[in-house]
This record gives sequence, structure tokens and C-alpha cells, in this order.
Amino acid sequence: MQALKATVEDHQRFAAPNVTSLDLGALEATALQRDPFDFIVVPEFVRHDTLDAIIRDYPDITGAGNFKLEKLNYGPAFAALIAELGQPAVRNQIAEKFDVDLTDCRHSVTVRRYSDQTDGRIHVDHPSKIITMLVYINESWDSGEGRLRLLRNDKDIEDYVAEVPPNAGTMIAFRRSDTSFHGYKPFIGERRMIQMAWVRENTLTRYERSLSRLSKPLRRLLNMS
Repeated sequence: MQALKATVEDHQRFAAPNVTSLDLGALEATALQRDPFDFIVVPEFVRHDTLDAIIRDYPDITGAGNFKLEKLNYGPAFAALIAELGQPAVRNQIAEKFDVDLTDCRHSVTVRRYSDQTDGRIHVDHPSKIITMLVYINESWDSGEGRLRLLRNDKDIEDYVAEVPPNAGTMIAFRRSDTSFHGYKPFIGERRMIQMAWVRENTLTRYERSLSRLSKPLRRLLNMS
């Protein structure tokens, strides 16, 4: 199948009138956790019967790090998933779950395929973000490394409240704060992840401008989930 260049037109072309790849009922039924900060984990947020096509059409990324959609090529099933993640129905359920107004926010999306030894360090997301959502697209996960941990502090990777294996279809979303510490034990290899964040428009613009001035290693340190 010929890969598609990521454009706004692609997202619109593959946007379905109804959300079909995502299980919004599972999201609605999942209780918000508040320890150590506000988060939810939905193990089969992406429906099982759509995963084979999404994995097949995943962007052909060759190196570690997070990449913007416009820099990637991918197939129609992946494009459809991205379009569905951007639907108002998803935003509205996340807003209701976290009791936050996301109406005037725009969402940003980056994609990762590989992790290396520098990834996974304990961090909090940039203050421009309000809610971060991670969707994993790995067929299975047997390794003890690479499992996202939600932490009580910024010092000890073993002091965690929840550990999330990045299995295909699993989604985790959390409210960004100065204490929303997370990370994982370093994993070298393929670790597919879509990162979507809701950000205030003005803060996102400033963030992207400041990010563009940083070196590549520093940019990678800001996106390691």
C-alpha cells in the first residue's frame, strides 16, 4: 500500500462522521484516578478489530524521538485513527472526565516508533499542556522495561502508583501539573506511541517557537512518555 504524506487534507479526507476505531464507551466507563495525580488508563481504547490495519499503516520512522505528523508518511488506517482522535467527541469526553474546559484549546499530535537508552527519564510535561493522552500501538509487550510508570516523586522510578505496559490499543491520559511525574525504565527498540495533548493556543505557539531553538537532544528530553 502506498504511504500517504501527512497533511491537513489527509486528516479531513479520512475523518469519519462517527468514531469507529475508538471505544468511547470504555473511556466513559473508566473512573478517574487521583493518586498521585489525575489520570485514566483504558486498556482497549483502540478497538481490537482495527489494530492490524493501523499497525500495517503506521508511519515508517527509522530513528528514536517524537515526530510531527507533517514530517511523516503513513497509510489510510493510521490516518483514520488520527482523524478520530481529533474528533470533538473524544475531546468532550476527556474534558468531562477531567472536569476541564478544552473548548478553546487546540490539540497537537506527535508520533514515536523507537525508544533508545536516553528515553524514559522521570519528567513532567511542559506547562503549555493541559491534558496529555498517550495511545500505544505495539502488538504485545513482554519486556519489563518500557512500561510507563506514574510516580510519586522525581527521584525514584520504583516509587510508582501505576505501571502501564504499552500494549496495542492501550490509552493513558493525565492532567499535567508540576507534580505529574512519569517515566519508564530504559528500553531500546520498537515502542510505538501516539502522543496527543490539548494546549492553549497562545501557549502552544510560544512553546513551539522556543522548542525550535533547542538542540535535538534537548527537544527529545521534553517528550519521553
